[in-house]
Amino acid sequence: MSQATKTVRIGSAHGLHARPAKLFAQAAKNAGIPVTIAKGDAKPVNAASILGVISLGIDQGDEVTLTADGDGAEGIVDSLTELLATDFDAE
Repeated sequence: MSQATKTVRIGSAHGLHARPAKLFAQAAKNAGIPVTIAKGDAKPVNAASILGVISLGIDQGDEVTLTADGDGAEGIVDSLTELLATDFDAE
């Protein structure tokens, strides 16, 4: 089983509020393997949990670390980091 970890800077102008957090959590859930997200030294939370993601209080410019465990982990982390780097508030 493979593991992938990547750090990304948040692109959304208002951070991971409800809409981008929902899109991110849904994508993490659809990944089919365990994915966690952590802000700084905080304990990682389940990336598929919208409440867990929102509870981290992630703002624009914050760096978060994603970790995925399982088949295709590298590709999943890459696609999730793209989501996090996108400014959904500009759309």
